[in-house]
This record gives sequence, structure tokens and C-alpha cells, in this order.
Amino acid sequence: MRAVVINEPHSVKVTDVPDPTIGPRDALIRVMATGICGTDLHIIDGEFPTASYPNIPGHELAGEIVALGDEVADVEAGAVDFRVGDRVGVDPTLNCGECFFCQRGQGNLCDRFGAVGLTAPGGFAEYASVPIRTLYKLPDSMSYATGALIEPVCCAVRGFHRLSPQIGETYLIYGAGPMGLINAQMARFNGASQVALIDINESRLDRARNDFGIEHVATSLAGLQHLAPRGFDNVIEATGVTRVASMALDAVIKGGKLLLFGVCPPGQKAEYDAYRIYNHELTIMGTMAVRNSYGPALSILATDAIDYGKMVSHTLPLADFEEAVDIARKGSGMKVQVAPNG
Repeated sequence: MRAVVINEPHSVKVTDVPDPTIGPRDALIRVMATGICGTDLHIIDGEFPTASYPNIPGHELAGEIVALGDEVADVEAGAVDFRVGDRVGVDPTLNCGECFFCQRGQGNLCDRFGAVGLTAPGGFAEYASVPIRTLYKLPDSMSYATGALIEPVCCAVRGFHRLSPQIGETYLIYGAGPMGLINAQMARFNGASQVALIDINESRLDRARNDFGIEHVATSLAGLQHLAPRGFDNVIEATGVTRVASMALDAVIKGGKLLLFGVCPPGQKAEYDAYRIYNHELTIMGTMAVRNSYGPALSILATDAIDYGKMVSHTLPLADFEEAVDIARKGSGMKVQVAPNG
């Protein structure tokens, strides 16, 4: 089959590789849509410490089951409600289930954390072999392109699980790229009284305003402070830029929360005024990958709370992966997807 292979950082090619083999409790998926994530760019650049090489990337995938392992092929014997021909999305999480954190129900903090497309072959390929436990059936009305959006939405769901939002709270999001806009829509879904966005890319701000109805946008905090002179209840850093992660605390109201959603480069240090954190009772929290959030994300997409029709701006064939990555890096579109069998 054809697949994207990252042999080592900065060495990426589309090539022929052996067809995947499936274990007794695996499923073989004909991949129909896979999204490019900022994490994929970090993996290509060698900036994601847990990635393994060589590997086939792609953790935002959806497709069709074409084969099942021996233990799940017989639905009744296997006690698994999946059949060949089912349309599915894939939760890429591959935690070990045995370590200290997994035993505490914190699988996203697993000591041996892995993921499809990170430590195991992923969705930038014509076929992918995944554990049956990672699969979720797609509604008949949901396209594969929307199915490939479930994973990024479920990352936002995990972040909101961490925030524990209250109806009527205010939100400021740094970054108007795909994940910033998903978080903005999630804020509205969770009863926000006000949602604002900051980005230095004017075209992204125009898109947020015109396509997604985010009225309050600016290139700096100064352009939005009139909306919340005391600060915002929830500030979400979705750029992955350490300098932004530092300055974002300035926008948080007394008693408010800063969620570090973007993936900042390992080793870089953000600076905060410790006295202000103490005196204003501020909370700074991270959100790592997904935990019990894929199913809720699928349900949220099925309710149209996320405008999935506007989230995917480019769909390219597998052979044009290099061009797809270039579009994603430039931020000239929204979500960029690859259709390996489209």
C-alpha cells in the first residue's frame, strides 16, 4: 500500500510499504480521511519527544472496516458490536492500562503513553490496523471528513472537562487557527456569555468573524480589554507559543483560569508573577491529549454545535502530502485533510 513515512525528523516521503497485519483484537481500516494536526508538524520537525521513528503519522482518522481479527470477527463470540463495512472513527490513544496512572483512570498520563500515528502506524496511509477498542461507529449522516474531526474536537472536550465551565462565563482564546476556532465554538456550546479571539494573522480573524460569527477579535489584548476590564473567566492558549503562554495570564480575571492547550516546545520556560497567582487565586492548568472525550466529541459533532462544514478547507490526495503540510504550516486555510482512498 501507499503511505507517508517519516524515517527521521525532516525526512518524509510517500512510498510503498507492506500492508498492515492485524492482531486477534484489531481491525483493518480503509482510511478515507485523515487530518493534519500541529502535532504532526512537530513530529516531522523532531519536536515531539514521545514520537517514534520510522513511523506512519496521522492520528485524526476515519474510515471503513475491511477486516477483523480472529477474536472479534464473530460478533457474538467476540462480544464486540463491529462488522466489516462499518464506518468508524478512531480514538488514537494507546495507553498501557497497567501503569500507576492508568490504574488511577488517567490513561492520557500513562507512563508508556502511545498513540496511533505517534508510536504506532497511523492514518496517512491507504490502510491502518488499530485495536478494536479504539473504534467508534459513525452515524449514517456523518461524512468521513467530519469523522476525522472527532479527534481534534475531543481534545477540546478534554480541555473543557479540565475547565469545568459554568454557564455565563467569559472566554478569551489566543489563536484563531483550527483548534482556536474549535475551542471558541466549544465555549459557545458550554453557555459562554462572551467569546473573544486574539491572533496576529488578520485573515484568520476575518475568517473567525465572517465564517464562524465570532464578533470580538483583535491582534492584541489591548483591543479587547474593554469587553472585560477585570479580565476573562477562562483564557485558553491555543497557539503553542511559549511567549504567548506567558502573556496570556495577563488576561485572566481574579479567581479565573488559564488553560494551556497549545503544545509549546519542550524545555522552554514560561514566566509568571507568583505573587499575582497567589493573590488573585489564579489557576493555571494543562490539558494532555484525550481522556474519555472521544464519545462526547462525536455526539457534539452530531448536534452541529461545531460548524464542521467550514472547518475543513482543503482535502488532498495522499500523493500530495507535502503540499498539504505546506498549506497547514502557512495557516492559509482551516483544517487540512488527506483522503488516502478518496
